[in-house]
Amino acid sequence: MPDLNSTYRPTPINCNGLYARAFRWAQTMRLAVAEINQNPVLLPNHTLGYKIYDSCRYPLTGQRAVLSMLNGVSEENSSMCKNASSLLAVIGPSGSAQSIVVSKILQPFRIPMISYASSCACLSDRVKYPTFFRVIPSDDYQVKAISQLLVHFNWTWVGLLRGDNDYGRFAAKGLLRELQETKVCVAYQEMIPLPYNRQGGLRIIKVMRSSTAKVVVIFAAERDMTPFLRDYMTQNITGIQWVASEALVTSSVFSGREYYPYLGGTIGFGIRKGHISRLGDFLQTVNPKRYPDNVLMPPCSGQETLLEQNSAYMNTSSPRITYNVYKAVYAIAHSLHNLLLCQPGRGPFQNNSCAQSNNIHPWQLQHYLQEVNFQIAGEEVDFDAKGDSVPYYDIINWQRGPEGNIEFVNVGLFDGTKAVGEELLIQEDEIMWVPVSVCSASCLPGFRKAVRRGEPICCFDCVPCDSGKISNQTNSVDCTICPKDFWSNNDRTACISKKVEYLTFDSLGIVLTVMSVVGACFTLAVCGVFFYHRHTAIVRVNNSELSFFILFALTLCFLCSLLFIGKPTYWSCMLRHTAFSITFSLCISCILGKTLVVLAAFTATRPGHNIMKWMGPKQQRTIISSCTLVQVVICAAWLIDVPPFPSRNTQYEHSKIILECSVGSSLAFWCVLGYIGLQACLCFVLAFLARKLPGNFNEAKFITFSMLIFCAVWLAFIPAYISSPGNYADAVESFAILASSFGLLFCLFAPKSYIILLKPEKNTKQHLMGKEKK
Repeated sequence: MPDLNSTYRPTPINCNGLYARAFRWAQTMRLAVAEINQNPVLLPNHTLGYKIYDSCRYPLTGQRAVLSMLNGVSEENSSMCKNASSLLAVIGPSGSAQSIVVSKILQPFRIPMISYASSCACLSDRVKYPTFFRVIPSDDYQVKAISQLLVHFNWTWVGLLRGDNDYGRFAAKGLLRELQETKVCVAYQEMIPLPYNRQGGLRIIKVMRSSTAKVVVIFAAERDMTPFLRDYMTQNITGIQWVASEALVTSSVFSGREYYPYLGGTIGFGIRKGHISRLGDFLQTVNPKRYPDNVLMPPCSGQETLLEQNSAYMNTSSPRITYNVYKAVYAIAHSLHNLLLCQPGRGPFQNNSCAQSNNIHPWQLQHYLQEVNFQIAGEEVDFDAKGDSVPYYDIINWQRGPEGNIEFVNVGLFDGTKAVGEELLIQEDEIMWVPVSVCSASCLPGFRKAVRRGEPICCFDCVPCDSGKISNQTNSVDCTICPKDFWSNNDRTACISKKVEYLTFDSLGIVLTVMSVVGACFTLAVCGVFFYHRHTAIVRVNNSELSFFILFALTLCFLCSLLFIGKPTYWSCMLRHTAFSITFSLCISCILGKTLVVLAAFTATRPGHNIMKWMGPKQQRTIISSCTLVQVVICAAWLIDVPPFPSRNTQYEHSKIILECSVGSSLAFWCVLGYIGLQACLCFVLAFLARKLPGNFNEAKFITFSMLIFCAVWLAFIPAYISSPGNYADAVESFAILASSFGLLFCLFAPKSYIILLKPEKNTKQHLMGKEKK
């Protein structure tokens, strides 16, 4: 790097070497001027002249050239036109940094300039550069195109390399601005030093080698890239996908076979290719012997074959920058032509005046440049309000040729005049290589992205969606909650209908159904035995009418458990709770009546007691009816006020919908159970008091034991019911009904059935009263 301590005068920058492409551009301008001067239609009776100055690629030498031009100083020992008109326009220079300097110098003189290769977006500022035009699209369009290309191929993790000049600086800044609206992240940004030094180049190469980014965007011209690429190839780095800007992507300097292992597959946006029919032949007419004193001529004897001596100079297969030079000359010619066609009184200037053909001012030409519109080789040429041309690029891919060299293959285009999202057209089947370049692999459907703290947004972890949430797209930022009646599948990629569950007639439902039917059959069987032996002592002594009432109620109890199986409906929900509560209340009322009869019968044997007259059949029916009626009233009030109804429980298990019967009124539900419990407790107390009364068959003992079992079952039911959801709650309630029914059936009727069927000799009044003879 130069010493900037400001203690001595900097060494002057001199032009050195021959840049064959720039020399071809100069000859293209000469060809265009010659064609225009020979054209009888365009600028008739007028001849275009020109001066060519070498800017030597540096802003300082560009400044020196434009000042020499303004001062009328020509290149040393070069011939000049005699009686030439004043300078009207400037074509060039190529680099954006030189154009910035030249445009600022020309601005006070209001001299328009047309650049054929300066693409820096900064030059579109009409306040700073009011006289600047260009026939190359602004980098604003190029960075937009590159951004869309990166998104198209899902290259979300890229490196950025640029030259140390205004072109690279503004292009990189523009690309970063475009990428803010995308999911593409920049892994690193590096600048190729100018002048180039190997230490800085190797540092950049080390960064590239260590990075996981496999795609590198480059904003640099071939002269900036050449020394860097030399070190890059020495370090033998491969596997990088280069995305090149228009300054590099069509550079034939790197088309040799030695570059293919390192640059093969490069893709980028090149300036639109044109066609200049006479260019190849014209370039071969250049001979230093015709211009012996011209310092711009290449150093040669004139005997060399141009095709072999300098292929870059003779490369006319795909003129791009060269075609821009050609268009720029014709743009000035058409603007002058339109200026000269102006009719007095219809002019664009003050008082509708026109420019004088023999005294044209540069600012007058600028007006016509702004309005120019013509076609060349089928392409329309004009400028927008910023002096920019139509944004159009060819997409170029570097592929291996038949001889191992690099060929520039057109694989698509970018048309900035198209609607947003339709500008990019890529023929992917024509592209040689499209690698993967991401910081983190894409998150598959069923996962969401979780950004890593302190890292770019493109670096993330893939986290599975929570239950009940899904992501059906790749790289989802958030998981979507499934609708109310839906749940996520196992892969978390789709919402499926929640599984609907209720106590069905399979598995557990079948067991309960069998128990219910078996219990009812046992009860009916006992009823049949009692009816058949209704005249025997044990049936008569134990009040056959109440026994048949109890058996009838127990049959209903067994059968009402079936109401808890199956899909809940409005009617089944109302029936299941009310039916079981009324039938159980009827059953307990009958047992209560029997207990009172037993207690009264044995109490009546004492002297002075005649209580049996108050416990006749009529009074027994009244007790049973009254006790049952209370439960009926409670159930009626329940059904009228807030009846049970079917509900969909999604809180217990979010992945399922449990169909259950809501009790409607919790108070009514627990009143029903409380009343049954009150009856059972009263019956238990009375039976307990009568358990020691005399007799071989004291039914009070069995009633006491049956009530003990009944209360134990329903006391265990309460916590089990509260803690069980949906179909399990129904199963618990159904099981409690069956268990208590079986308990009552066996405790009350198993001993009697045993005597009736297996011990008929004990089925006598004397034995039951304990008075049989020994």
